[in-house]
Amino acid sequence: MTTQNASYATFSEATFPRDVLNSSQPVLVDFWAPWCGPCRLLTPTIDELAVEFDGQATVGKVNVDDSPHLAAQFGIRSIPTVLLFKEGRVVDQTVGVVSKQVLAEKLRALV
Repeated sequence: MTTQNASYATFSEATFPRDVLNSSQPVLVDFWAPWCGPCRLLTPTIDELAVEFDGQATVGKVNVDDSPHLAAQFGIRSIPTVLLFKEGRVVDQTVGVVSKQVLAEKLRALV
């Protein structure tokens, strides 16, 4: 089952197919690691987006240290990387720290 940290979901290799690929809503997934400084800078933005888009989209995170196969499956080479999924497919992505406005606009276009 997906766990909740703050307002966003935490996806694992076990929950990813159900909660992301088979989701009826668009899904924003932040690939990160606890030791990554830029990743920690992006966390408040992810939390705010989860609250803002509650009921319209799912917003969550994948720890690449805990889920290396997911990171490999989606070609994650740098973190933070944010992938946007719709109907089980990656439809957009950003790499590095980006503003809440940029991510909100990308997510808004999918809902």
